[in-house]
Amino acid sequence: MNLREQISHYIPYTTQEAKEQEVILQYMDTFDNLLIRENEFAHFTASAWIVNSERTKVLMAYHNIYQSWSWIGGHADGNANLLEVALKETTEETGLLHISPLANTIYSLEILGVPSHMKKGFPIATHLHLNVTYLIEANENEQTRVNQDENSAIKWMELEEAVEACTEPEMKIVYEKLNEKLKNYK
Repeated sequence: MNLREQISHYIPYTTQEAKEQEVILQYMDTFDNLLIRENEFAHFTASAWIVNSERTKVLMAYHNIYQSWSWIGGHADGNANLLEVALKETTEETGLLHISPLANTIYSLEILGVPSHMKKGFPIATHLHLNVTYLIEANENEQTRVNQDENSAIKWMELEEAVEACTEPEMKIVYEKLNEKLKNYK
């Protein structure tokens, strides 16, 4: 199934997700370059909600740009297989080698506003991340490592602790949704 089909077939968990799904599909019909950052209005990213086998903890990274505890993820950079992107970002940002998706399907959808900022000395304009999240399982006892280009700490946190540790109000809402969905995950 191609990315558009995956997003079309995704069953939204909330009314907010339903609206964001609709908008993402509209953008896909409007822009032909959403998989690359050269689209400075909006582009695809993939995130991993990394949980332990008991699904009681999530792996968070202290994100250098946002100065907040955050999930793991990154830009598609031309790759339409966003699950592959989420897995690659997980390995790059945490050092984890033994990870597995709990499903090959989308776990959640988000449109995330990204404020203007500097990255590696270059200005980045305000834009949108059309984000696809995957649920990934990892062994909480496996050694992690910091990726200094992206983060300055990695930590397993209880689900509620992860929400509390985040300092971005809009992301707290996303993490609460992911945790709520996790409680009902089979």
